[in-house]
Order: sequence, then C-alpha cells, then structure tokens
Amino acid sequence: MGIVLKQTLTNTITTFVGFGFGALNTLFLYTNILEPSYYGLVTFILASGAILMPIMSAGAHNSMVKFYSAQDDKDKNGFLTLILLAPLMIILPLTLVVWLFYNDIGNFLSIQNSLVKDYIWYLFLVGLSLAYFEVFYAWGKVHLKSVFGNFLKEVFARVCASVLLVLLYLEIISLDFFYQALVGVYLLRTLLMKLYAYSLQRPVLNLNFPKETKQILGYGLLMVLGGSVALILLEIDKVMINQFRTLDQVAYYGVAIYIATSIIVPTRAMHQITYPMTANYLNNGNYFELENLYKKTSLTSFIASGILFVLIVLNLNDLYLMIPEEYRDGFFIVFLIGMAKVFDSLLGNITAILYYSEYYKWVLTVGICFALATILLNLWLIPIYGIEGAAMASFIAIFLFNLSKLIFVKLKFGMLPMTAATFKVFATLMLIGALFGVLQFPFHPLVNIGLKSALVIAMYLGILFRFNISEDVSGVLAKWLKRKTP
Repeated sequence: MGIVLKQTLTNTITTFVGFGFGALNTLFLYTNILEPSYYGLVTFILASGAILMPIMSAGAHNSMVKFYSAQDDKDKNGFLTLILLAPLMIILPLTLVVWLFYNDIGNFLSIQNSLVKDYIWYLFLVGLSLAYFEVFYAWGKVHLKSVFGNFLKEVFARVCASVLLVLLYLEIISLDFFYQALVGVYLLRTLLMKLYAYSLQRPVLNLNFPKETKQILGYGLLMVLGGSVALILLEIDKVMINQFRTLDQVAYYGVAIYIATSIIVPTRAMHQITYPMTANYLNNGNYFELENLYKKTSLTSFIASGILFVLIVLNLNDLYLMIPEEYRDGFFIVFLIGMAKVFDSLLGNITAILYYSEYYKWVLTVGICFALATILLNLWLIPIYGIEGAAMASFIAIFLFNLSKLIFVKLKFGMLPMTAATFKVFATLMLIGALFGVLQFPFHPLVNIGLKSALVIAMYLGILFRFNISEDVSGVLAKWLKRKTP
C-alpha cells in the first residue's frame, strides 16, 4: 500500500490545488466576469465534450490499463500502436457526421438557447482532446506514474482558465477569443501529456498487432458504453437542462454541482494509482491482495469524502454569502449530490474490480439501464422541478447503480468494502455534524469558514489518531506529529 498512499497523497494535494483554482473560477471569476448565460455556455461545452470523450477514445485508455501488464516485451510496440490508432475508428467517421449534419445538430441543441448553435465544433474539439488525453494518461498510469498527468488534469486547465478570465476582465481579450483559447488549453494539455507519456516509453510504429487484437478492440468498444454510462450519470443533467431551461440555469446548477463534486477529490486522486494495481491483481489472480486493496481504498476514501461532506454542509450558508445572489439557491442540490458522492467514495475501487474482471459485460449492461433511467428521470423531473429535478434524477440513478455494484461484487467475489472501522468513521462524522451544526460565528463568512473548518478537522483527526481507526491515516499522522501510533 506504500506506493498507493504516496502517490495518492501527492495526487490529492495536486487535486486540491486544482480544486482551489476551480473554486476560484467557479465561485468568483466566472460568476462575476461572465453573464450567467455565457457561463452556462462554458458549462454546456465542457459537459458535452466530457460525454463525447469515451465515445471518441474508443475505450483505448481502458484497454491500455487492462491489457498492458499482460503483454510480452516483444508485443508492446504493436499493442501501443493499436492503442494510438483505435480512437481514429470513431473520430474520423464522427468528424464527417458533424460536418455533414452541422445545422441539424445545431438546431436540435439550440431549441431553448440559440447561442449554442455557433459552438458545436468547440464541444467536438474538447471531446477529441479529452479522449486522447485519457489515452496518454493511461500510458503513464500503467507505468505507475500518475502525478504529472494528474497535475495536467486537475491544475493546468484551471490555472489557464483563471488567467483567461482575468485577461477577459481587463478587456485584453474578447469573449470570442476567450472561448477559442479555452478550447486551445485542452488541446495543449493533451500535447503535453503525449510528450510525457512518450518520455516514459516511446512507441515504435509496429503494425504487427497482438494476437488478442480482436479482444482488445472489443473490450475497448464495450468500455465506450461503460465510459458513456459513467459520464451520462455525471454530466447529462447539465446538457439536458439546456433543452428545458435557459443557459443561466445551467450556470446556477453548475456552481452547486461543483461544490458537491469536491467531495470526490481524494477518491479520484487515489484511483489514478489503484486502478492499474487492481488490473494487475485480477490478471494475476491475486484475490487476497485485491480484497485488501478494496477495503483500504474504501476506508481511506470514506474518511476523506465524509469529512468534506460535513465541512461543506456546515459552511455552505457562509460560502453562499460570498457569491452573487442569483447563484445561492442550491443547498438541496449540493446535499443530494454530495450524499451520492460519499456513497461513491465508500465503494473504493469497485468500478475497477468490475471493469477489469470477467464481469465487465454485466456492469456495462446494468450501467446502460441506469443511464437510460437517468435520461428518463431528467425528462420527467426537470420540467416539473427545474434544476432541483435534475439533482433528484442524478441522485436516484447514481445511488441505485452503486448499490447494484456493491451487491454484485459481494455475490461474485464474496467481498464487502465496509469494516468495523467504516462504522466508527460514520459515528464520528455524525457526532461532529451534530456538535458543530448549531455553532455559528458572527464574523466575516471567510473567517467563519476558516475557523469552523479548523476546529472540525482538528477534532476529526484527533479522534482518528487517538482510536487508530485507519492504520494508513494514523501512520501518516504519526509521521507528521513525530509520535508513535496509538
């Protein structure tokens, strides 16, 4: 677990730095520099590009992680060549479709908001750049080198967005140039990731593909469905709000979702290193280590996501006082999506266990059902409840999908991620929430957030360390405090 904890800590710090810039952008720069409709357009473009990503990648990044460790050295160049070429099977035909039916696609997406029609190629290019970025990022992951890729993914684009927003505010660049440059940032990020991946293992063009090429491509294409399912569950709400509500509603929803999404930051950082390890354990049939990793990732993720959820709920009113008034009506959205994210974290590396095992077809089939359910729930609830309806739809679908995965892994592998320590953490979180829920300070919102957060974290870490609830967390705390573990 040493390499997991080391890279997870580094990735978590990097991800939180990225989140800091993202929070600066989402809560302050975008909301004060762009009109809500133009901010909503940014949210729509990025969400649409994210949904296109798994389709345009042809699942090559998933195939890289699953099959790389099983390749002999003599076959690796052919394998890497195959991985690089696979996305073109989707990208080239899709480019032709967009070019031929541009007006029809634009008319459909701009039913409620005419502004969207002029930006179809933007979301296409974002999707393309995200697709190849994930391919080169997986290249790094299989070498257990995830830190630089995580920096590019979490920090680079957000810092660039901050710079562009400041330039826009100072009227150094125009609004049109801002959108163009934002797309350019994602393309540049992919180029940098490519250069780093090649520095780890430079590919040699070899059209002698591995003997299991059909299996590799078939798995990748099935993972297109898996990736699409995951992103539909996460992003389709933003896209569908555009079809029923104005773009400013997309912006308001995006702010609330961003706040809730911060809960998953440590888990996302951990996955960068635990996913390829999960694939290795499955390929080698090492189920003892697999179960150990499952339980440890679950506990560590729950410890981090649980306290973040509590901190957000306790500080949300003060946080909303610092942003424009029209963005403040999102407590219900943050609470619902936040609970879904905590449940997500509690399951540890369960998605990797399913995707890289022989049961990946099951999770794809069930995932497609829940993705369709998400769309139907959005079609039903958004017209009635607006953006809160979108949150309800996402919560129901994500919760039930995760519950089905939990039950399936228990039935097929005989493993559950929860241990006695899980319930100790839950009790600690409930205690802290109850104690600090009634505590209000009369200072500036920023001071209130800092003071309350410091007290909560100090109490939380103190309990974790005193009762040695997690060996990994206690070990890190003991090292920082230069004390022996209890």
